[in-house]
Amino acid sequence: MFKGYKYRIYPTNEQQTTLAKSFGCCRWYWNYGLNLCQETYQATGKGLSRGYIQGLLPNLKKEYLWLKEDVYSQCLQVVALNLSTAYRNFFEKRAKLPRFKSKHGRQSISYPQNVKFEGDCIKLPKIGLVNCRQHRSFEGKIKTVTVSKNPDGKYYASVLVEEEKELQPQSTEGKAIGIDLGLTDFAITSEGSKYNNPKHFNKHAQNLKRKQQKHVRKNKDSNNRKKSRVKIAKVHSKISRCREDFLHKLSRKIVNENQVIVVENLNVKGMVRNHKLAKAISDVGWGMFCTMLKYKAESEGKVYLEVDRFFPSSKTCNVCLNQVGSLPLEIRNWICEHCQTHHDRDINAAINIKNEGLRILRLRSVQVLELGTSSTALGGDIRRGGRTSVLSSAIPCEEGSRYCNL
Repeated sequence: MFKGYKYRIYPTNEQQTTLAKSFGCCRWYWNYGLNLCQETYQATGKGLSRGYIQGLLPNLKKEYLWLKEDVYSQCLQVVALNLSTAYRNFFEKRAKLPRFKSKHGRQSISYPQNVKFEGDCIKLPKIGLVNCRQHRSFEGKIKTVTVSKNPDGKYYASVLVEEEKELQPQSTEGKAIGIDLGLTDFAITSEGSKYNNPKHFNKHAQNLKRKQQKHVRKNKDSNNRKKSRVKIAKVHSKISRCREDFLHKLSRKIVNENQVIVVENLNVKGMVRNHKLAKAISDVGWGMFCTMLKYKAESEGKVYLEVDRFFPSSKTCNVCLNQVGSLPLEIRNWICEHCQTHHDRDINAAINIKNEGLRILRLRSVQVLELGTSSTALGGDIRRGGRTSVLSSAIPCEEGSRYCNL
């Protein structure tokens, strides 16, 4: 089982200079290899393999001596691996076409080996001991360490660890929950709980606007303009960290309390094309939240399931399954014409999402049994669709970090 840990590191001024040289060498080699791949494809219609790109390193080091002096040799080899992986992801339609890297954005290098922790420091080849804030411990073999520098000037070390712990087999015996995602309320559960949308960008919008206005008035290529750019990057970093903190705590709370988690498969990429809602949808982080729910549930042997986006969860009565013809977004409450049940639009959608997820799981269990293999059927203690009181002040909490309450 592979697991990642991200730590904040504090290099000295001398170490920052060495890291800057390493970032520059790896960035230059990436751009050199990418440009060579593009030229080769235009000339012959074929690409270059990872082995061919790595085979260019000996001659390049003789021609450019700083490639040999300023950067750890294996970091350059990882660049060739990452470039070939980027092209493979592109051809398998998992990512976009690889692009050239700029020195103005996030910088990173990867160490495939010879990295270890010594006390409160991490030892990097050609860098030495770097102060590291290890807020979480781990047990296992270190596979790869990626050192990165964000535009706001902060350094991080992402450690990929191979643990002996095996993934737990998935089981559907337990409590089930359906989640409907929105903008006014970030998440509405089938139990009636509503989690308000924090709107992190709006909280820092005035501060960001003021700093951007000052940035525009600075002379181009001046030191004051560079300092102003870092101040803007710090505001964006603050927004990003606040968003991640909220999503981590809420996803951990939901995973800890439930065994089966059902959400709706939203087309976020298509929804942001609406220029009126694009800013709000991008700020809320639905995709990141679903990703957190998925990997946290799977690591603990719990079931994460996505219902089709075209499933009419809002327009269907969860009591009698009667479906209304039209239900505009401005209507937040409605009464079923068939059974006269009063529905909260979002809670009703969450209940229908949960019931649809349980139906899909039940159908899968039947299909597995028909194939003659053993499978655990749904437990009888799974909570069925029902109406409960709305908890307007639900508060998420993150476990696993001793800094969660600071």
